Amino acid sequence: MNQDTLTLTPQQLIRKRAAGEPVEPGAPPQIHQRIINVLLENSMGALIRVVNMFSARGFNLDSVAVGVTDDPTISRLCIVTSGNERVISQILRQLNRLVDTIQVDDVTGADFVERELCIIKVRCRGAKRAEVLQVNEIFRGRVVDVTPDVLALEIVGPTRKVDAFVNLMRPHGIDEIARSGRVAMQRAPQPEHGPEHD
Repeated sequence: MNQDTLTLTPQQLIRKRAAGEPVEPGAPPQIHQRIINVLLENSMGALIRVVNMFSARGFNLDSVAVGVTDDPTISRLCIVTSGNERVISQILRQLNRLVDTIQVDDVTGADFVERELCIIKVRCRGAKRAEVLQVNEIFRGRVVDVTPDVLALEIVGPTRKVDAFVNLMRPHGIDEIARSGRVAMQRAPQPEHGPEHD
């Protein structure tokens, strides 16, 4: 154990470990990716205030997807961010303090459904084209545009599925990629079936 580590009290060690901060000097912090859903008032400047909050405090913003909910006065923001536990708790606190915020939910630890849309242009012709189309079919993708040299493919699914598809397309030659970022929604609780009574 390093001498600097020995100077920390047991309480400090517990707090640092709980926050995902390094205890040993030079050790990397424990970074976790989190998915946060935010309900905002659908007002001018609401999204800018969220992005500015991340920028001003140096928080990491991996992706953000926003759209109107079933209520046209409310927007749902799906934010993917990363950091240690202390940083994530600061992000959640700051999001709750914004004037337009209605509700903030960290869905990472919950049972949730997630989707991402990706449109990818792959350079291929001849036998390579048949191979690309076969992989696209396995991933249940759609062909959205065709030229003699390029196929534009659409893939929808969890981020891991999209990542796997993109990696399989790399050897064929990717011209361009557009990704929507993740959207996530917590699953509805399953009804508990207790013993039936006559």
